[in-house]
Amino acid sequence: MTVTIYKDEAANAIFVQDNNGAQFMNNLQVVMDDPSDTSLHIRDKSKDNYLFYAVPHDSVVDQAGNGYGVTALLACNALNALFSAAGGSDGVAPVITSSTSIALTAGDTLNYELVATGGVGYEWSNLPSGVTTVEGNVRKLIGGSGLSEGTYNITAKAINYFGEASETISLVVSSSPFSDTKSIKFVSGDYLGANASLLDGELGRSGNGSGASDAWTVSWWFKAPTHSNNNQTMFYFGDNDAANGGRIRMRFAGSLNSMRFQYGSDNNNISWASANDVLPSEQWKHVMMTYDGGTTGSSSGSLSNYYSRFRFFIDGSEVTSNGTFSQNNYGYTGGIDPDNLRIGREITGDSLKPNSYVDEVSVWDSDQSANISDIYNGGATHDLTLLNSAPAHYWHMGDEDTYPTLQDNVGSAHFVMYNMTAADIVTDAP
Repeated sequence: MTVTIYKDEAANAIFVQDNNGAQFMNNLQVVMDDPSDTSLHIRDKSKDNYLFYAVPHDSVVDQAGNGYGVTALLACNALNALFSAAGGSDGVAPVITSSTSIALTAGDTLNYELVATGGVGYEWSNLPSGVTTVEGNVRKLIGGSGLSEGTYNITAKAINYFGEASETISLVVSSSPFSDTKSIKFVSGDYLGANASLLDGELGRSGNGSGASDAWTVSWWFKAPTHSNNNQTMFYFGDNDAANGGRIRMRFAGSLNSMRFQYGSDNNNISWASANDVLPSEQWKHVMMTYDGGTTGSSSGSLSNYYSRFRFFIDGSEVTSNGTFSQNNYGYTGGIDPDNLRIGREITGDSLKPNSYVDEVSVWDSDQSANISDIYNGGATHDLTLLNSAPAHYWHMGDEDTYPTLQDNVGSAHFVMYNMTAADIVTDAP
């Protein structure tokens, strides 16, 4: 019979293995009946019994298969020196020496090992779902890739024959670093659709504007096509009845490289057209429009007030005054029903033309005009959820998305890609 004995340096404990299996042991001692003997007795001091009796000294080896001495006496001395340096032999309880703080990024896998001076046995409690020990090494934790952001307190315990040590291991899961490497590419007939009712609280209204509770902000990045069609819908929210129902509609006018905005119905509305060339072809531009929630129609004498409800920004700068407001029947006093939410197409047509790109779409339930510099961020896309006033809905448009669904990273209004393929999620971003 061969007995393998060695010290696990990380655990500072003795590992003993024979034909019956393996175990961690401390507080061991080797004795001999006579210095001239060729065999050894290996004793468990804490239990006052022999683990092995009259074992040939050359049958006791380390993990590499090497003996501990050419004679039994030399092997006895070498083994006792090894045992005396392991935890527990001096009558002291273990001490946990590994870090009690673990930092993990959401989506990554945990790889942590508990280390304790004098530890023999190890226990865990309060392990989060998906975190487990490694088979054959109870000191090691793996898993955790499915954990949400937050702090998880895990209890770790190291034990030997003279006591135990317990520590709280703080596992802090943080959000993934922001990455914007993708966008959505459109061709004629492509569009994105989501459940508009999930944005009724942000973009809908029941009457002629009640104030701040009806305010909103919509923001996105847009790369314009070269196509000259003037009725390319970038953003649409509102009624199924395009002629009579209320809606929020933003279009790209290809022949002029400008924006066209309409609030209301075809018969009653407030409209705005930007100056030419604010959205030059094949260039990424940040677009943001805001509504302060106030009244938007019924009196010819109040048109300037109605117009002032809306503001427009390109690349962080306001362009409202450089455009032209107009109206039908002194504006719009009706509601905005949550029948449709679309990007790239209206109800039945007016779609974006080939080589149009959209990225980083966000919606607030408030007027964010005062925060345009934070949102635009000097032209560098960033995680808008970290703003003091975070959006109510936020779509990365490709990053961390899987066709055909584009995740709403704050709410649950996920976009679906219609008439599109996975190849329309492209590596082209601001």
